[in-house]
Amino acid sequence: MADITLTAAVRTSLLNLSETSSLLNRTQERLTTGKKVNSAIDDAISYFSSKSLSDRASDFSVRKDEIDQGISSVKAAVNGTDIADTILKQMKGIVNSARSADATQRAALTTQFNDLAKQLNSAVSDASYQGLNLVDNTAAKLTVYFSQGTAASLDVTATNLKASAVLTVGNAVSLGTISAMLITAGAAGAAGFSSLSNVASIAGSVLDNVAAQIDNAISTVRSAATKLGGNVTLLQTRLDFTTSYANTLTEGSDKLTLADLNEEGANLVALQTRQQIGIQTLSLAGQQSQAILSLLR
Repeated sequence: MADITLTAAVRTSLLNLSETSSLLNRTQERLTTGKKVNSAIDDAISYFSSKSLSDRASDFSVRKDEIDQGISSVKAAVNGTDIADTILKQMKGIVNSARSADATQRAALTTQFNDLAKQLNSAVSDASYQGLNLVDNTAAKLTVYFSQGTAASLDVTATNLKASAVLTVGNAVSLGTISAMLITAGAAGAAGFSSLSNVASIAGSVLDNVAAQIDNAISTVRSAATKLGGNVTLLQTRLDFTTSYANTLTEGSDKLTLADLNEEGANLVALQTRQQIGIQTLSLAGQQSQAILSLLR
């Protein structure tokens, strides 16, 4: 179209109308996306600064999920300590009952005692979360990382709360088998509490020893619960911080890219009006040529 000559007025009107159309398209895009910076073309500095903040917020969101899962793992272990504490107190109650029971009653109490020892093992074995158990062994460890850019983390080591680990007499004889314990304590050929019915001094000594070991076991369980509870508190604190920090990063990113919809709405109305004026101006600029056309008719 280079061979077509336009008047200065028409060309100016066309340029103004083209600029208005470009601004109108930009405003409509901002209203549609809600962003004033949609790509590096719009504003390279703001775009990449915003992307950096968004990426960091995303990284912390991943850590937030991992911390949340870590809290659940530790809480599962705390539940294990709760039931272990309850069972151990029941076992101590059986020991105290055996002091005044006859041979028949002691035989029944022995069965109950051994059953509770098995339940203790089962309970702590069940206190796992996603395959991780922090209360039935000493080899497991939970490591929770708090940041992508630093080595900040928390290691939660496991504690063995099974009967074979927390209930011992003398040279580590398991109270999970009460008969073996009593034989070791001096009641040769004994079969549980019932063997102590006719030997008061041995009965008192052995039962005192058993009760003391259960008290130690309860203390061990409660110590583990305290440690785990402290870890839950720390993880929850880090979770709250990570959530708040990720929100701060996202907010900062949005400040660089989000559009003011009220302002863009007003711009749209103004540009639509300007566009209509530009069309009318272009029409007026062409009237001179139309006047010449009239003379030629």
